[in-house]
Amino acid sequence: MNPTIKDVAQRAGVSVGTVSRVLAKNKTVSEDIRAKVEATIEAIGYRPNILGRSLRLNKTDIIGLVVPDITNPFFAELAKHVEMLASAEGYSVLLANTHDDPEAEKQQIETLLGRLPAGLILVPVSNSLVDGLISGTRTVTIDRPLSGHALVAVDNREGGYLAADHLLALGHRRIGYISGPNSTDVSAERREGFLRRLDEFRETNPGEYVAPQVVEGHFDYRSGEELGKKLLTQADATRPTAIATASDQQAIGLLRAAGDMGLRVPTDLSIVGFDDIPLASLVLPRLTTIRQPIAEITRLALEGVLGSHALQEEYKLRPVLIERGSCAAPPVP
Repeated sequence: MNPTIKDVAQRAGVSVGTVSRVLAKNKTVSEDIRAKVEATIEAIGYRPNILGRSLRLNKTDIIGLVVPDITNPFFAELAKHVEMLASAEGYSVLLANTHDDPEAEKQQIETLLGRLPAGLILVPVSNSLVDGLISGTRTVTIDRPLSGHALVAVDNREGGYLAADHLLALGHRRIGYISGPNSTDVSAERREGFLRRLDEFRETNPGEYVAPQVVEGHFDYRSGEELGKKLLTQADATRPTAIATASDQQAIGLLRAAGDMGLRVPTDLSIVGFDDIPLASLVLPRLTTIRQPIAEITRLALEGVLGSHALQEEYKLRPVLIERGSCAAPPVP
């Protein structure tokens, strides 16, 4: 016969409730008692009935993580940080992709809720259909807002502002911008911050100002390459000397386009990305970019899901300009 929780309690000389608290990783149990119970569990080979316990508590030691696309390096890095921090707290992470499809998002979350998660961390689709589904589940959103739920994100407007300010400070006046989809708040905010800094410059330096060339695409490498070629296939007098992008993926695609066209970065063209994904410091030249504090974002999100009090606010964290080798002063005419 398999040993029971009562056997553990009797052998360790504690109550069944104490064993339950140890299994639940309750921090009210002293380290001495915890060590004694865990040693007893190991010695007699006790294995808890996780399903039964989950049904009694109406939740499991599982956190659901829902992202648009795990092949996006930013979301891959996000998932890594969530898994590391959750594991340290004794939780497992179930990952789901939505592909920015509201119906797929609804289906994935319905499946996750069937596993009785302790909470959800969600990067919602712009036109999400899940609000009613998750009303009874502790949920924190990352990157994108969802009405009625706490949001943890970088200040995207400030990030766009920093990118424009850096290029202006280097002396660039013919500036392009590759935006993400207008349908996403993230993209709209980054573009808004970028253009706000250029508007400020125009007001104080009207004689130097040249209207920015803005194009819209997706956040991926292909958009950066295709839209980059569109911006760069111009006469020298009108071609941008610097281009900022809404993501590092776009910026890396733009690097490829510039190279294919015989343009040198940063001698002929300066580039600023956004996110600071790991690849940003590996490409050549290494990419100047706007860093999202992803470790702090995931820490706050997990506190919101696992903490004793639900987050009720919008948390906007400050971005940081990371200067590397993809920016320089504009070429001399």
